[in-house]
Amino acid sequence: MTLACKIHGARDLRLETDDDAPLAPHEVELRLGAAGICGSDLHYYLHGRVGAFVIREPLIPGHEASAVVLRVGSEVTRLRPGMKVAINPSHPCGHCDYCRAGRDNLCRAMRFLGSASVYPHVQGMFRERFVMGQRQLTPVHEDISLGELACAEPLSIGLHGVHRAGPLLGKTVLVTGGGTIGCMTVMAARLAGAARVVVADIADRPLQMARQVGADEAVRSDQAAPADLAELADIAIEAAGSPAALDTCLAAVRRGGRIVQVGTLPAQDIPFPANSIMARELDFVGAFRAGVEFDWAVSFLRTRRVDVRPLMSAQLPLERAAEAFELAADRTRSTKVQLVCES
Repeated sequence: MTLACKIHGARDLRLETDDDAPLAPHEVELRLGAAGICGSDLHYYLHGRVGAFVIREPLIPGHEASAVVLRVGSEVTRLRPGMKVAINPSHPCGHCDYCRAGRDNLCRAMRFLGSASVYPHVQGMFRERFVMGQRQLTPVHEDISLGELACAEPLSIGLHGVHRAGPLLGKTVLVTGGGTIGCMTVMAARLAGAARVVVADIADRPLQMARQVGADEAVRSDQAAPADLAELADIAIEAAGSPAALDTCLAAVRRGGRIVQVGTLPAQDIPFPANSIMARELDFVGAFRAGVEFDWAVSFLRTRRVDVRPLMSAQLPLERAAEAFELAADRTRSTKVQLVCES
């Protein structure tokens, strides 16, 4: 039996035991190393849904994790017991039109860990032990912590958002939201050659974290005068999942610029400023999850081209999952809270 954290509905989180999963020839049994609580996990916990994805059966959340190999199936060749691995939560089919076009993050038959996007839900990694196909695992030999490795997935989101933004060399980039994804986007923009990175938020702590990971400027968007934001950036990346943050992007991006929507906005209808986009010739694009950027993220972490350690606020054992979720929901005290397996 293995201990698992399950969400049954809004603020209904329970620690329950599950039977151990059988091990197929191409699969690997893993012990959880560290697993970060993401904004989508918080939405499931607080509201029982993320946008249009509604919990319809008990859901084990968790899609940003690292682990240690316990056992390997008979056909596994790249891994052996004791290895550290980064885990890619995306499991695309590999043969639909989107996968064949190199856009596997849009796969028609995607199975994304810890998600209620399909039914039955795809169970995630907030559990002591679990089984995963070897193709989703990247062995890591470098001296890097399991907590850092668990940040590969959120870093890949920032990298994908920047990839969707187009060439950034020499440009000014505005990022709205100084949480984990916003800070990962700052680091990704730096890697892409942005000359100036500005972060806007409505709270001081996220702005402090953004400066710590490379932002040139930090702006309290709720206190800034409209003139302070006008024509500020060539590219604006919305990473807060807030209608007000999207308004900030629209106000700040220059004519002919681009807005990239990374954050998940509320499910209710949001007015769309089509005339402003038309008259100012703005590009408005979406960025959903990540594809090959996950491999880039693991590479950047293992070579320390980026340092995610400032964002890691706390690690709590799986048995204290409810406490960890409450801490993660408090932006005045935390950025990235992780669950860990101590056994």
